[in-house]
Amino acid sequence: MTLSIETTTSLHETVDIPLLGFGVFEIKDGPSVEDAVSTALETGYRHIDTASIYRNEPGVGRAIASSGLNRSDLFVTTKLWNKDQGYASTLAAIDKSLNRLDLDYVDLYLVHWPKPEHTAGTWQAMEEIKASGKARAIGVSNFLPKHIDKLAGTATVRPSINQIELHPHLQSPETVTYCAERGIVIEAWSPLKHGAIVNDPELARIAEIHGVTVAQVVLRWMLQRGIVTIPKSVTPSRIKQNADLYGFALTADEMKMIGAMDRGERVGPDPDNFDF
Repeated sequence: MTLSIETTTSLHETVDIPLLGFGVFEIKDGPSVEDAVSTALETGYRHIDTASIYRNEPGVGRAIASSGLNRSDLFVTTKLWNKDQGYASTLAAIDKSLNRLDLDYVDLYLVHWPKPEHTAGTWQAMEEIKASGKARAIGVSNFLPKHIDKLAGTATVRPSINQIELHPHLQSPETVTYCAERGIVIEAWSPLKHGAIVNDPELARIAEIHGVTVAQVVLRWMLQRGIVTIPKSVTPSRIKQNADLYGFALTADEMKMIGAMDRGERVGPDPDNFDF
């Protein structure tokens, strides 16, 4: 398959999600996030990923509104924060996010972190949100197999996607295999390990062979595996560079080499041990 910035993968609701997206974690609301999202959209990204806890949904919405693009040509994700989990509060939270984004619907709504005590009520509300058309697809983020098993005990709609921390130093093969067997798409957050991945000497050697950056090698590795990935930057040149992934391809041996780099190293919280 020939990859391009327009390449998508299908969620099980037959909703198509672009493999390459643009993340806005820790980008301040206002001009910072508006400029970053505007640059991304001008570059050709059509998939924007935000969350209520990022507190930048208003700026994301303003950038989308000013882009001149048709809403149907964009894929927008936001997420339900932990304190809003539970049946009634989940139903209220999507309305608040849509109001901040100034959108009638999002393409994907995710439960941001597993809170087992709220799983059944939260997911019931998520299913109703999907049925209402306020979200075209629903999924989870940072869920381990045991968390999805618990959800499956009461769910009538399975998650379409699981957004997890994933990069060459944290490949989570158990979770990836579990989701693949159940038709749940994997999406990578922090694909560049908060920038630290650029210091990996093995990746640097591969990048030198292709005349590209380490970041481009890592993102290309994910796209060739069919993993949805959402790099983030506020630097226009880097936003554009992270989308310039289609003039080279990694060989089977290079894919295998990167696949052997797993160290189990997280830069974010462990879903089994977090408190927020």
